[in-house]
Amino acid sequence: MLGIRIVRQNNEGLVETLGKYKHTVLPGVHFYLPGIQKIRTVSLAMSPLALPNYSVITKDNADVSASLTLNYHVTNAVKYQYENTDSVESMAQLVRGHLRDIIGRMDLNQALGSTAKINLELATAIGDLTDTYGINVDRTNIDELTPSKAIQSAMDKQLTADRERIATIAKAEGEAKSIELTTKAKNDALMATATAQATATRTRADAEKYRIDTVNSSLGTATHEFFENQSISAFSDLANSPANVVVVPSDHVADLGQIPAIGAALKTGLAEPKAPAVKK
Repeated sequence: MLGIRIVRQNNEGLVETLGKYKHTVLPGVHFYLPGIQKIRTVSLAMSPLALPNYSVITKDNADVSASLTLNYHVTNAVKYQYENTDSVESMAQLVRGHLRDIIGRMDLNQALGSTAKINLELATAIGDLTDTYGINVDRTNIDELTPSKAIQSAMDKQLTADRERIATIAKAEGEAKSIELTTKAKNDALMATATAQATATRTRADAEKYRIDTVNSSLGTATHEFFENQSISAFSDLANSPANVVVVPSDHVADLGQIPAIGAALKTGLAEPKAPAVKK
């Protein structure tokens, strides 16, 4: 009523005379003519805007619900106030259109995993809206991309099937690895046993060869008396055995008498039996 208006910090005042814009005033105290003039204030501070969930169709015809938050501030109060009926709603519709176009060029899986890319492309597509709406979008953020319930259910089933398949493959690989390790252990044990047996056989053969070589070496240096002594011992053992037939080389028959045990046996065998006495 007194014609005094205070324009607060980070605001601009639009002075109207008889409903027509005249000029802009800065923050501070300003005087005007009540009934003839009016001062409209426009905030230049950054403001958040949450766009409600709305349906977006991807390249592969999947229905996705998108949720978007953006921050904006007024850069031209005159265009913001006078050249658009609702600059904020107009700006929101433009953002929705660009977002729908960007996601429409992507498959579902690509869109769900590319929110950072979508934000960047959206910011580039929006650009500076000062000339159109007197607004600049400072930041955009995709809060949520949610597939429809039918698609979500199908994705859950596919995810479950993939996990079961991976678990089955892992189990089969584990069993195959276990069989491989068991077979390798058995083969190693068989190889170790065969190697030990071969080593033992080779050791016994070497010992036998050494024994034979030693005996042959000793026989090579033995005298005639040694062999005669061996023959006498052999015949002595034979005389004490229960055998009644002895086969000897013909060239040694003459020597049998020289052996006391054989000589005594031959004499006993060649003696004529005595006739039995006849009682009168």
